[in-house]
Amino acid sequence: MSKTIIRSFYPKQVSLSHLLIFILIVTFFGACQSNRSAIKGPIKEEGVDYLMTKLHDNELKFKTLTSKFTVDYSYDRKQNDFKGQVRIVKDSAIWISFNQDLGIEIARFLITEDSVKFIDRINKNYFAGDYVFVNDFLSANIDFGILQSLLIGNDFEYYEDINFKASVDGKRYRLITTGRNKLKKFVRNNEDNTRLLLQTIWLDPASFKISEIRLKELTRNSKKLTAFYSDFLDLQNMKFPTRVDYTIEADVPVKVTVKHIKTGMDEPISMPFNVPEGYPIVN
Repeated sequence: MSKTIIRSFYPKQVSLSHLLIFILIVTFFGACQSNRSAIKGPIKEEGVDYLMTKLHDNELKFKTLTSKFTVDYSYDRKQNDFKGQVRIVKDSAIWISFNQDLGIEIARFLITEDSVKFIDRINKNYFAGDYVFVNDFLSANIDFGILQSLLIGNDFEYYEDINFKASVDGKRYRLITTGRNKLKKFVRNNEDNTRLLLQTIWLDPASFKISEIRLKELTRNSKKLTAFYSDFLDLQNMKFPTRVDYTIEADVPVKVTVKHIKTGMDEPISMPFNVPEGYPIVN
């Protein structure tokens, strides 16, 4: 990838490398209190099988999802904010557009199971690659399913549920595993099925929605990623978090707060991605 793109993607001094960390891992992380249901007394201890079943039963189930959002972004003591919209076709594609205050698009992303593409309208060029680029760039093993799950607050759908341990942590349930593999039928020939060294999930005891998820030692340089989900919206008798606070604990911490302001589900959507004439491809 060109140094020009990395350094000057956003006019408010937010580099593309920082934004890619935000988009492609979390894709979209701030210390805050999760929105938890009021539980006055102690909660009953439950086993892993029960909690995993309740977790999956209460996840957001959809064919398509659309949302407009605002983002507050903090990196190296620099604070920025911008707007955008996301469109998801489940298990197929994620389309994201970022805009300036005046509604002028600054970047457009199209992420599929096999490819990562974006148009940089500031530098007037575009990138088209695959997850080799993403994983080399981030020193991590991630895939489309992880990105999709972290966006909407679901569990990693195509991963084994074995090796979890369940406990009560204050007024929430906690599920923790020290190694979680992708289900064999979803592993491709050239894909490493070992993804996470340590994953911790906290569940709200009333809704059994994920209120917090933490990924530790995901990368070789020991980055820690945490997502807090709150302000849940009833969406076709299911709950969707309209606020997500993400944190990446690295050499320079990254904090991102995403607030969804208009969300729709299972409606026809389009994902236009037309590269303007004269935009060169960059590596």
